[in-house]
Amino acid sequence: MNSVEYKGYLGIVEFSQDDMVFHGKIHGINDLVTFEATTVEQLMSAFYEAVDDYLDICERYGKTPEKAYSGQFNVRIDSYLHKQLSINAAKQGVTLNQCVTQALAQYCSEPTREYK
Repeated sequence: MNSVEYKGYLGIVEFSQDDMVFHGKIHGINDLVTFEATTVEQLMSAFYEAVDDYLDICERYGKTPEKAYSGQFNVRIDSYLHKQLSINAAKQGVTLNQCVTQALAQYCSEPTREYK
């Protein structure tokens, strides 16, 4: 899977060999917005147009385009890993949430924020 970016928006792109077409959707927004093309150049143009059109529509209707994230999600992991995380967090004097937040921030290469 590949992605493209424009104006801070991420487009997730796939290629259909059966149809010989690139198709994608804008990720992280409140609606389903898709785009497609048969060449890379057309794909980029279609993606830019989809983002611009979506932003125009949102502005016209006073709608927030970005999806809201609560900061909470469920993660299922192996019970052994869960135990090891709990032990390591306790050794470091942090909560399991703080431990996971730090690990995810490192994975995303972003500085950690104060955990609330």
